[in-house]
Amino acid sequence: MTDQRQNTTHFGFQTVREEEKAGRVQGVFTSVASKYDVMNDVMSVGIHRVWKDAMMDWLAPRPGQLLLDVAGGTGDISFRFLKRAGSGHATVLDLTESMLVEGRKRAEAAQMGASLDWVVGDAMKLPFADNSFDVYTISFGIRNVTRPQEALNEAYRVLRPGGRLMVLEFSHIPNRMMQKAYDLYSFNVIPRMGQMIANDHDSYQYLVESIRRFPDQETFLNMVRDAGFANAKYRNLTMGVACLHSGWKV
Repeated sequence: MTDQRQNTTHFGFQTVREEEKAGRVQGVFTSVASKYDVMNDVMSVGIHRVWKDAMMDWLAPRPGQLLLDVAGGTGDISFRFLKRAGSGHATVLDLTESMLVEGRKRAEAAQMGASLDWVVGDAMKLPFADNSFDVYTISFGIRNVTRPQEALNEAYRVLRPGGRLMVLEFSHIPNRMMQKAYDLYSFNVIPRMGQMIANDHDSYQYLVESIRRFPDQETFLNMVRDAGFANAKYRNLTMGVACLHSGWKV
């Protein structure tokens, strides 16, 4: 008798088969690609820029480093990295080609095209050899991966010894009342903004739900350690609305 059970995961607050999630996520980001950067500014009142700058401050890019920016979308992190480093190369990998198209336009406008590659690919099965990169970043992307632990394992594989992992993701506010207030804003305001600005309520409803389903800081820290990273630490941003996790391949 054939086993009819299916491995399932979450897509926001929905339960779906694992093999369905990537396609659904791809659909979300294909829908919002042209308005993605604008919506980031509106949703966070520009604070996402402060968080990304804090990421660069802790990362401290050095000249000549090779960056793999996974779920890199329109290249926001890669642009910041290259400007801080002064020289080097960034590979932006994303599941959604339309996001990469938008990023490539930005790179050409900024005359940075020679320092960037744009690759369509899966965070759980990176198309790169072992020990290929000095730095691996993933910003507001790992919560959309079907199996985040596999993405972290892949990050460890493609980093060189001495390489650095840096994850920026929405997280959990330790104060219960503040978390409740933030949830009220997220669930009641952000999907409506998505409808007004991007003509897409459902995609932003999913994005809000996916934030609430993501593990808390300590749970995710243990996942980073389980992937093999040493000296793993995290820093809360804006009281835990977002969080940076760091680890080293030694």
